Amino acid sequence: MASKKYSFLVGLICLLALGSNAQVGINPITDSSVIPTKRMPQHTEFLNGTYNFPAKPRNQWEVGVKVGTFTISGDVPSVFPTLGFGAHVRKAFGYVFSMRLEYMHGIGKGLSWLQANNYGRNPAWSSNYVAPLQGINAGTGQPAYFNSATGALLTQFDALDPVFYNYKAKVNDLSLQGVVTLNNIRFHKSKTGFNLYGFGGIGATIYETRVNALNGNAPYDFSSVVPNAGVYKNRKDVRKALKNILDDSYETLADNQGTRRPKLFGNTLKPTGTIGVGMAFKLSTRVNLAIEDRYTLTKDDLLDGQRWQDQDLGNPSLTRDFDSYNYATIGLNINLGAKSVEPLWWVNPLDYAYQEIRKPQMMILPKPVLPDEDGDGVTDQFDQEQTPQGCPVDTHGVSRDTDGDGIPDCKDKELITPTDWQPVDADGVGKPKCPDSSCYAGLMMRQNDCSATLGALPSVSFASNSTKLNDDATRLLAIVADRMRTNAECKIVVTGYCASNKREQQRSWDRVNSIVTYLVEKEGIRADRIIFKYAEEGGDCDTVDIRAANEGEEGPNTVPAPHPNLRRGK
Repeated sequence: MASKKYSFLVGLICLLALGSNAQVGINPITDSSVIPTKRMPQHTEFLNGTYNFPAKPRNQWEVGVKVGTFTISGDVPSVFPTLGFGAHVRKAFGYVFSMRLEYMHGIGKGLSWLQANNYGRNPAWSSNYVAPLQGINAGTGQPAYFNSATGALLTQFDALDPVFYNYKAKVNDLSLQGVVTLNNIRFHKSKTGFNLYGFGGIGATIYETRVNALNGNAPYDFSSVVPNAGVYKNRKDVRKALKNILDDSYETLADNQGTRRPKLFGNTLKPTGTIGVGMAFKLSTRVNLAIEDRYTLTKDDLLDGQRWQDQDLGNPSLTRDFDSYNYATIGLNINLGAKSVEPLWWVNPLDYAYQEIRKPQMMILPKPVLPDEDGDGVTDQFDQEQTPQGCPVDTHGVSRDTDGDGIPDCKDKELITPTDWQPVDADGVGKPKCPDSSCYAGLMMRQNDCSATLGALPSVSFASNSTKLNDDATRLLAIVADRMRTNAECKIVVTGYCASNKREQQRSWDRVNSIVTYLVEKEGIRADRIIFKYAEEGGDCDTVDIRAANEGEEGPNTVPAPHPNLRRGK
């Protein structure tokens, strides 16, 4: 039947360990489902960026059971090992500090291998081993005892037969402890499966100690075991002999100071202080294995049933050291709680901070402000000119001058001045070369010359292996389109270069096609005013030239792609 109970317990623990990953993936900082209602206003302010600190999430309780060794440190050497067991419940108040309520039960045993004769004031022994008191010795003024064998009067300590102290103590305590986690805040690792902590607290202990003083109803005869009798010389031999003599009755109640000390359920009650350290190993998000060592101070000298230390035969001396006990355990802890993150001593609060530093999602970053002294929209580090207020500029911060007459467009009263009319005055207005009708025919002939009227047209540069138009290129094409709209009868030739292989031929076609398509679709220029040329020789492979068409020059405005299946550059 017992084996079935243990099998059920092991199966339950394994089930909890395997099926306890419900909280995996929950972000304890931003997930609203784990924030208590009373802390939701703070959580909302944090998410809105109006408060710097996130709300503390709801976290699970820990319930643990443990077993281990229980050892009393007192005047009588303890017998190791003796067992104890306990249970606790623990709750986090922050990522470092938590508190737990712990119950412990232990049974401690002790056996001295040295004989003792100074137990005259210990009722558990003196009531069974001291000769009868006869009165006061007139010569010494000390109590006198009668030795029935010799008929002589003895002093108190001569009258005591040697004994070997022993005890069995049943101890129960309940304590409230503060627990400090030492290693969950990590700077170089997200989380750890190992938790180190220290704890301390106060509580109350009740105990009952008994001694094995009688063999049945008669005192033991220890005369054959006394080491100086010549038979037993060392601790091991003495203890072995004592175990052969002593039974396991522990029938005599040890000294407990009677009514001088508070009692609970008939047992002595003492306040206690506890300190200890522990380490836990995570088995899953809900189950962990813990090893602890706990030391408890009692401010009581009777846990082992002996108040006085045997220092000199016949010279009892009150012990100045109080008894204490040690409790070393191994335990299993289980986390309980729905819609909660695991206990905060397992959570690294720096996880979210590092996540925001690496990949900001909620962090409010200031908008970068780059200096632009002249306010033309081009930052000073790229600006090549201090531009007057209100003048449009190119990507280098230089004022636009559409007709190239040296007067920026913002001050030019004649935006497009024919080249033959330049130089111009301060307002950008040119002077016609033919002021009267005597050269009208020649002027008309020059106006029909598109090379003169369109002027020098810009070339468009492309990034290596790219066929896309950048912002500079579209601004230049806007100038070309503007001049073509002013000279509606003129055509232009768009020429791309390089044809040493199929890839260069296709790239040259793509670049020319990008320019032609932009002028037609974005600037509204008729396609029949553009002559399409590509894969020409004698030019820069990454540059497409644009020029005015010569009088009578013709050519196609669309050309099929030479190698359309080749992968095109971006």
